[in-house]
Amino acid sequence: MVQRAIIQAVLTLLLLTIAAPGWSAMASPELQSNHPSRYTVKKGDTLWGIASRFLKDPWHWPEIWQRNDQIQNPHLIYPGDVLVLNIIDGSPELKVLRRKVVRLSPTIHTEPLDDAIPTIPPSAIQAFLTSPLVVEQDELDGAGYVAIGLDDKIALGAYSQFYARGLAPDDTEFYQILRPGKQFIDPITNEFLGQKAIHVGDARMMEYGVTAKLEVIRSNLEVSPGDRMIPAPDKIGFPYFTPRAPEDQVRGHILDAPGGVAQVGPLSVVVISVGERDNIQPGHVLRILHDAGMYRDPVTRDLFKIPDEDSGLLLVFRTFEKVSYALVVKAVRPVNVLDVVETP
Repeated sequence: MVQRAIIQAVLTLLLLTIAAPGWSAMASPELQSNHPSRYTVKKGDTLWGIASRFLKDPWHWPEIWQRNDQIQNPHLIYPGDVLVLNIIDGSPELKVLRRKVVRLSPTIHTEPLDDAIPTIPPSAIQAFLTSPLVVEQDELDGAGYVAIGLDDKIALGAYSQFYARGLAPDDTEFYQILRPGKQFIDPITNEFLGQKAIHVGDARMMEYGVTAKLEVIRSNLEVSPGDRMIPAPDKIGFPYFTPRAPEDQVRGHILDAPGGVAQVGPLSVVVISVGERDNIQPGHVLRILHDAGMYRDPVTRDLFKIPDEDSGLLLVFRTFEKVSYALVVKAVRPVNVLDVVETP
């Protein structure tokens, strides 16, 4: 009886919501004017690129993606698959014709993830998936550090051997070598958001001890005494993102771009001033706006604000507490550090 009453109350609330003044159904995603009726997936495609062929706003891809019962994992598509666009009751639906039909049986069937079409180009973000990238203020101060190279060398590269101190007495074999970098400060509130951890290189343990001996196995920069060391994380496969807008209205700024450049273009990685505390998740898409700044009126001499202009879109691929790393997936003009990012 209680369960029936709860169900009845929920149905009543739903009917009242639908009947409320001003309520309207969610609009269907808008199709490109020159969209294809079908598309054959090719090697080298990305989900974002394919979605852009059909939709004006590619992050609405999940809204038109329809499950095909012949596909065990409907979120993955492969070269050779054919995508077919249908209009059902005025709304677009996209289904896939698998390259071959898989008949289900009591045995376990697996699909090769490495062959699936990624959301964005792996080469654009692979280097940013395992490095720490952002740490709290002074977090690296307690980590182990490079002491001196073999034979008193102070400039170390790949295959150089060196001594380190302060490493925890465990069985870790591989380490990341880091160097404190730029501090991220909110341009509006001046809040400290995190510190960039520059990934200098990687090292392998050779001899454990209070003064341990290691070898540089890869170097992005010249390794120097004083560089910090932490255990290397486990290798992870390339993630698959579901592009979507954040549920909440968020607004932040672009804080940094690798290399310290002031302007970037498509497929560039940037750091933005919103993170996990703002409910930002990997796969979220944000709009980029150019802050044109203040100008003086030529007649009244008063200062006035030029409206922000659309610059493009970015897709978040890695989050931290207060900042995130994102890939610029679309740019209609150069994207600048301090440009605004917000929910599209």
